[in-house]
Amino acid sequence: MDTKGQIRQANELRILAAAERVFARAGFGGATMAQIAEESGLPKANLHYYFGNKEALYREVLAQILQDWLAPTHGIVPEADPREAIEAYIRTKMALSASRPHGSKVWANELLHGASVVGSLLVTDLRPIVLAKAAVIDQWIAEKKMAPVDSTHLFFSIWASTQTYADFDLQVKAVLGKFELNAADHDRATTHVVNLILRGCGLLS
Repeated sequence: MDTKGQIRQANELRILAAAERVFARAGFGGATMAQIAEESGLPKANLHYYFGNKEALYREVLAQILQDWLAPTHGIVPEADPREAIEAYIRTKMALSASRPHGSKVWANELLHGASVVGSLLVTDLRPIVLAKAAVIDQWIAEKKMAPVDSTHLFFSIWASTQTYADFDLQVKAVLGKFELNAADHDRATTHVVNLILRGCGLLS
């Protein structure tokens, strides 16, 4: 990639990160391109140049969140060790909740408001991958490598368990008596979620 291409890529990533934070705080309706420009430290004209308008930028933010969430499922393949694969997936999802809480909140808010923008991605991108990975888990179950579980609902449980630390962080912090969650708090939460789900899958004695 030439220098011009590198600059464009860096600016796009900077804008997407800023947009993710602003959409998480203000929602789609409350967010403005001016706010996102200020958050990114780039001129408003750059946002329009790279993404066109707020709707297109919002759609790209959602698509990027989904892509980043689906990437960790690549380790769930027939030849993998079930415990290692599922644990790695959970740990990555927990890490994303800690490092990208705004993305989780943008996604949750979109779904709570009817998924008018992301609805098609749920069908074309999310569903096929989840069904394919659920089939792998069903194969592991048939091979007696793990306990019988509902493979599709296992993913729902993992999402709920991991994303709650981003979507409902205020609730978690209030109960724990914390102003902010530190690395030790995230490690504690990750260990709990990993052990709970692995034990339910018969992968932890």
